[in-house]
Amino acid sequence: QVQLVESGGGLVQAGGSLRLSCAASGGTFSTYTMAWFRQAPGKDREFVAAIRWGGGITNYADSVKGRFTISTDNAKNTVYLQMNSLKPEDTAVYYCAARIGSVYVNKASYNYWGQGTQVTVSS
Repeated sequence: QVQLVESGGGLVQAGGSLRLSCAASGGTFSTYTMAWFRQAPGKDREFVAAIRWGGGITNYADSVKGRFTISTDNAKNTVYLQMNSLKPEDTAVYYCAARIGSVYVNKASYNYWGQGTQVTVSS
């Protein structure tokens, strides 16, 4: 059974950086797409970034392009989200998600989810 465990969240000032990690287990991840979503209080869960494991195909939400970078470490079965130039509007719970197949931005397309990690950006 696929399990995803996020870490790396925390409190940071605007303009700062954080790196989130998602440790994946229980699957053959070379065929998976891995993604990050986020959910702010009172808002719907939204797509942030995705990467096709092994193929390097990536997709980013317009709101994070040029500031966030998604990557994988195949040896560690870990997905990262490097977040730079953080803004208060980036404050949310960040979730790691996985699906077999191509990159999608629709959260309903993802079968597996982590428990989430809180990111808070102060102004």
